[in-house]
Amino acid sequence: MLSRLSRACLSLILLSVVPVRAQPDVPPTVRRWIATVVTRVGEAGRASTAIPDRTGRVEIRLRITADGSLRDATIERSSGSAQIDARALAAARAASPFGPPPPAVLTEDGTTELSFPLDVSARR
Repeated sequence: MLSRLSRACLSLILLSVVPVRAQPDVPPTVRRWIATVVTRVGEAGRASTAIPDRTGRVEIRLRITADGSLRDATIERSSGSAQIDARALAAARAASPFGPPPPAVLTEDGTTELSFPLDVSARR
């Protein structure tokens, strides 16, 4: 089961938009860690060879282990383009490993999940 703080953090993530906005009831260490993960994935999702009119927004879910490794990445809401969705998943893999999550957001199985919108460009 998720701890109360873990549920609150996950709810915050689901309702937030990039960039992550600071919330007073979430510890600063958790906010910084989330912002770092979202930023790294976003940076990996931007390509210098991207086609400007071939962008899309996906909602991506990451499951991250206690050591910061990416266990799983899935598309929760598709952009409508298989190429853009695949690029989002590749960006998550390229951005990992992340720093270890704060203990407060880990579930009993030693992982945490983040879900957030991600703007991705298709490659040429």
